[in-house]
This record gives sequence, structure tokens and C-alpha cells, in this order.
Amino acid sequence: MNLFYKYSIILIFFLAVTVLILLFFVSAPYGKFLRKGWGPAIRTKWAWMIMELPSPALMVFFFMTSQQKHYPRIIFLFLWLTHYIHRTFIYPFTQSGRRKPYPVVLVLIALFFNYLNGFVNGYGIFHYYSFTDSWLLSWQFIIGIVLFMTGYIINKSADEKLRNLRTNNPQEYSIPHGLLFKYISSPHYFGEIIEWAGWAVMTWSLPGLAFAVFTFANLFPRAISSHKWYKSQFPDYPSDRKAIIPFII
Repeated sequence: MNLFYKYSIILIFFLAVTVLILLFFVSAPYGKFLRKGWGPAIRTKWAWMIMELPSPALMVFFFMTSQQKHYPRIIFLFLWLTHYIHRTFIYPFTQSGRRKPYPVVLVLIALFFNYLNGFVNGYGIFHYYSFTDSWLLSWQFIIGIVLFMTGYIINKSADEKLRNLRTNNPQEYSIPHGLLFKYISSPHYFGEIIEWAGWAVMTWSLPGLAFAVFTFANLFPRAISSHKWYKSQFPDYPSDRKAIIPFII
């Protein structure tokens, strides 16, 4: 098991590099970048639920099968499920594009990654690494949980803004305003990158770092593409707004 676990972490780092390069040339075909030629598709709401399900399920499994359930591990599980219960069972059925088609090939790719990521983080946090209650006073835990919650709030508030915008304009895209949209085009991606960077610091683990690196590799190119798309679609798009990092890029 330990050997498979270690090779799985290496594979996630390899996938992160591959995805980072690939997505600068090919935008994943969902949402505003949806296009034909990617095979059969299913409704977006079912796609999100199916492909995200392994993440909470595997984390719960590895927690339940662990011998030690100290407070840090309980908090790790709570935070992971706070994100993934929403992402798996709430977000898919409340997002504005839930009725759009979503390519099955992307569902299968995401399923593979979420099984892999759920395994390395679940097994790593609850079986490989050791966390005693004193970990709650470590600088890694304190800084990490602050980053995690900050990213979570940014991500969810930006999602809410986008959802309300599409509710008011269901048939077309509009320029989002307010909160961090004043400074960047994709605060929801910015928040998620911060969130999982916080997870990496809080757990101080290789699985956490691998997930944080992959999250950046997956979302950074898409944020750049989204920024270019907004500028091409809206002549009056704010010229001083950056793509994903305020005041920088």
C-alpha cells in the first residue's frame, strides 16, 4: 500500500505539469468554452456530482478505518467535507449552467483524478502521517486553516455572485462586478487555489502539496483563458482588471 501511495503522489505531480502545459493550448470544453467534437455528454449537474463523489467518500472511508482519531484529523475531515459535500451535492444543482451538456470524457478524467487524490490525501492524512492534539498549536496548522477558510470564503462568495448574475441573465454572459471581481476576472479560481494551498500548509504533507500544485495547474490557465474571453466578448471590459492574481496577472 505504501509503495502505491508514493507512486500515486508522484503521478499527481506529473499530471499537474502535463495539465498546466496542455491547458495553455486547449481550454477544457465546459462552461463558456463548451464546444462540439468531444463525444457524448450528460447534464452538467449529474457530471459534477458523479465526478466529485470519490473525494468525500474516500476521505470518510480512510478516517473511519484509522486507528487514531485525534482532534487535528477530525478537523481535517470536517474541512474537507465542508468543501466537498457542497461541491458534490449542492453546487451541481444550484449553478447556473447545470442543464448544459458536459462531455463524458471530462467526467472520466476527473473521476480518475478524484479517486487518485482522494486516496493519497485520505490514506496519507489518516494512515501515513501522525497528528497529535499538539498539532493544533503549530504554526503550520494555524496559518493553514486561516488560508483555507479565506480561500473557501472567496470561492463561495464569487460563485454566489456568478450564480446571481446568470439568474438575472439566464441566456447570456455578463460582466461580473463587486467583491474581488473589481480586481480579477476569476476570484472563484483564486479562492480555490488559496484554499488548497492552506490545506497543504495545514497538513504539512506531500499529498496536500500535490493537490495544491495540481489545483494551481488546473485553474491558472483556465483563469487566463477566461480573462481573454471576457475581453474579447465585452469591449467595455475593465482594462485594469487582472486575470487571477490582484494587481499582478
